[in-house]
Amino acid sequence: MGTVEGVVRTDVEQLGDLTGIEPSLAEMAYALAHQIDLATSGECDTCGEPVPQGDDGRTLPQLNRELRQTLAQLLEGRATDDDDDLGDLASPD
Repeated sequence: MGTVEGVVRTDVEQLGDLTGIEPSLAEMAYALAHQIDLATSGECDTCGEPVPQGDDGRTLPQLNRELRQTLAQLLEGRATDDDDDLGDLASPD
């Protein structure tokens, strides 16, 4: 596991139990982070063999955008949770 993937896994674990589509989003984030690690290291993390980079590094910014969007979707679903047991006191009846 590379650096980015390790950090993403740690961050997602901090969220606690995943529900609904959150597990799918988490898996997508792990896969994207793994691809970022491969693109930045230039070698396979399991065998150490060079990974061909035929795009001259143009894929990395796209992977970064996709990872940020995926993590934002994961967090967005969490922001709607109401954990205070007070209900939504600010909403009009």
